Amino acid sequence: MDPLDLVDLERFPLREPNSARWLQVVAQARLDITAIGAAEISDFLTPDGVAAMVADAEALAPRGHRSGGRGGVYLEQPGAQWPEGHPRLHRMDYGVSAVGYDVIPSASPLRALYESEELTRFIEAIIDRGPLYHYADPCGALNLAVMTEGDELQWHFDQTDFVVSLAIQSAERGGDFEVVPRIRSRADESYDAVSRVLRGEHQDVVTLAMTPGTLLIFEGRNSLHRVSPIHGVRRRHVGLLAYDTTATTVSSEELRRTRYGRSEAFATPPVSWPVS
Repeated sequence: MDPLDLVDLERFPLREPNSARWLQVVAQARLDITAIGAAEISDFLTPDGVAAMVADAEALAPRGHRSGGRGGVYLEQPGAQWPEGHPRLHRMDYGVSAVGYDVIPSASPLRALYESEELTRFIEAIIDRGPLYHYADPCGALNLAVMTEGDELQWHFDQTDFVVSLAIQSAERGGDFEVVPRIRSRADESYDAVSRVLRGEHQDVVTLAMTPGTLLIFEGRNSLHRVSPIHGVRRRHVGLLAYDTTATTVSSEELRRTRYGRSEAFATPPVSWPVS
């Protein structure tokens, strides 16, 4: 299978880097990131590509490791220096299942697309920060995030500069990707503005459609964001494609245990699940 057959190559000519259309798409994505911290590339996949990804995601979903509980905005264990009511102490419910890279078979179209050189070069051009590498973590390089009835992701900031996601299947209701663009900066944490959002003042919240087939490049370190609660029996599937500007970055063993239920990755993806 050629993973680029899943992509609408007329609109997004990944095989023709530096062609006029390729450069146009890259330039628009850069403008969008500058404006709102996100480039939402709709209909990146063809309808047949979406169908193939959905079938793949449904088959992979049982391999996911379930995590949930109460999560913080800053994805950290807060210190004692913060006063009561401070946003660094705020906790909210979350729930999600993650299918790790090490259990995604090589025949998976999601894996094949992630590993394609053409997609990496396309994202590299949009990010414009020099060479990009596939994240070196054997569990975290590629994930399928699976969310079902009652799941959600709390308001939070990412700990990485950017995240690349591929919308595969929407929930029946809910599961909206909601963002407050550029609410903080390196110079100003804007705790008062963050607190207002946490209190339910959502006038500055932007909802990104994330319709199936959408490729999203998102700078989540300074943009507060969440996934609203899921309703209905249909699973929400999103592929999370991890890249880094260095070739050796990995997650901690503690993070692997929390997110994937194991600290040691499988040497090769299991043929079937559960592994006997």
